[in-house]
Amino acid sequence: MKAKSIVIGLVAVLVAGGASAAKNVLVPPTELEIKNIEQALPASAPAKPTHARKILVFTRCEGFVHKSITIGAKAFEMLGKKTGAFTTEESSDMTAFSPDNLARFDAILFLSTTKLDPSPEQRQALLDFARGGKGIIGIHAASDNFYEWEDGAKMIGGLFCGHPWTAGCTVQVKLDEPDHPLNACFGGQSFKIKDEIYQFKDPYSRKNQRILTSLDMDDPDTKAVKGGKPENLVRTDGDFGITWIKREGAGRVFYCSLGHNSEIFWNPKVLEHYLAGIQYALGDYAVPDEIK
Repeated sequence: MKAKSIVIGLVAVLVAGGASAAKNVLVPPTELEIKNIEQALPASAPAKPTHARKILVFTRCEGFVHKSITIGAKAFEMLGKKTGAFTTEESSDMTAFSPDNLARFDAILFLSTTKLDPSPEQRQALLDFARGGKGIIGIHAASDNFYEWEDGAKMIGGLFCGHPWTAGCTVQVKLDEPDHPLNACFGGQSFKIKDEIYQFKDPYSRKNQRILTSLDMDDPDTKAVKGGKPENLVRTDGDFGITWIKREGAGRVFYCSLGHNSEIFWNPKVLEHYLAGIQYALGDYAVPDEIK
């Protein structure tokens, strides 16, 4: 009887462990999700590429794994193909950050990567890539990396320090620059969206990047939800940037924190916003990016 109990116990542990591991397993998008993306894609890009563009979509996670990663990767693949703006190649292998390999790409898109800590050689390759005139694109958890690498955190534009507004929250997003070309898809109107919203710590600063959209803390509904309470906020200045752009040497950075919820990747306006930002990072869409 004792031996039987031990076996039953081991089975229970294995099952529990399997269930836990399954939470972090990425599954391909369903046919319905792909159809949703297809129906939301813009017909064309805001700029014509100067030449064929290729993006490395990087998806490695050392921390939390977002279920929306595979959907996002598919959306960006389809977005580039539909508009002719770029093609994509996906990887989760840190050895991709070598000078020879990176030379094949025009931009790197960090798609909800978490807790990345590149080696010294990989760090230098990434900095050389960006500062040499290429593009860096960050989506959602791309700011949840480089905690031990100051130059990397500065390159992205900030470090994640919590999401007071969780995935089930509907918030108001304001356009810090309604007339900016990357915000053209919103028609000059602020908007509500259901998604997880981050707060950032240094090096996040309006002195370091040009903020295009941010959380509207004047909206009573946004401020009233659980996340907006003072005890949940690390920042006390009410500045919760969502989208920004910046220069990194001769290169360009576009970051947008939207993208936790899968449906973000079939939101037509967000896809247009992403596309415009990606083309800016690629160097095909010349838009104002000076720090104000």
